[in-house]
Amino acid sequence: MRMPGFWKAGGSRGVALLLRPFGWIYGALTLLRLARSGWRAPVPVISVGNFTAGGAGKTPTVIALVKALQARGETPFVITRGYGGRETGPLRVDPASHDALKVGDEPRLLALHAPTIVARDRAAGAKLACASGASVILLDDALQNPALTKDFSLAVIDGGFGFGNGQCVPAGPLRAPVAAMLGHVSAALMIGEVDIDTAVKLGSLPVFHAALEADAAIAARLSGQKIIAYCGIGRPEKFFATLRQIGAQISDTISYPDHHILSAQEAGTLLQAAERSGAQLITTEKDMARITGLAGLEALAQASITLPVSLRLDPDLLEAIYLALDSARSRVSTADGPA
Repeated sequence: MRMPGFWKAGGSRGVALLLRPFGWIYGALTLLRLARSGWRAPVPVISVGNFTAGGAGKTPTVIALVKALQARGETPFVITRGYGGRETGPLRVDPASHDALKVGDEPRLLALHAPTIVARDRAAGAKLACASGASVILLDDALQNPALTKDFSLAVIDGGFGFGNGQCVPAGPLRAPVAAMLGHVSAALMIGEVDIDTAVKLGSLPVFHAALEADAAIAARLSGQKIIAYCGIGRPEKFFATLRQIGAQISDTISYPDHHILSAQEAGTLLQAAERSGAQLITTEKDMARITGLAGLEALAQASITLPVSLRLDPDLLEAIYLALDSARSRVSTADGPA
């Protein structure tokens, strides 16, 4: 979907007020769901999610956590719903043979970094991960999913967007009232701008900060280069702003709804625009994961380059996560030991 303009802070209030009763119902149903107890996996479980619908930076956060855990000697498996794909799972993603129509774009990207399982039933996915050798499970976009008991839940917040207009879907971007969700969250990670108003609403919840960093080599290559930027992500303006920051000369920007699968006609239009203007096509890693391997989009994939971004996590946040992992293992060891 494309985020409605009235979801933003300061957006039009008329439509939001009309939809507010439906938002109350949506938020209440989410909280009822969260009250359910989940399956306790035999390995630690880390959840990465957000308070709102739409992009907040969950995927780069999961990738950064994967790398940190691997450096610690762990074997992390990622479990994701596979939004946009038709596969219900549980299925281990093979980016060489599974396209975005089958498993979704984010699972294809995540699978380049760690074993990734698509599973609408997160508990079934966790059981497959454990049987496959996972030492820790990373749940992608699972803050509001109660299928598994979590040892650490990290809520990712886009500092430039915050909680939008503060209303629940469909009146606003929140999946449930923030205050009611805080008891299900271990810490928050605010990416980008430091939003004081948002931080205040988090109360005593530990809040960490991080910024997305563009790949230095590709950023240098794009500096001063004429480009056409296109993407289908939650907040496309973030991608375009990054390109401006590195000095790229943007000829045009084209945004599509989040997770949008381009048609062959749309791909042709992009290729023609680049040829007419003499500009380089550039997109995000997630968009490239979506178009690679799809019939009719081969030429666009070959003509486009990506600007990878990465996240450097606060050592204090990593230490808190490691303590939670060790505590979970200690609990399991005690439970398995002699009475």
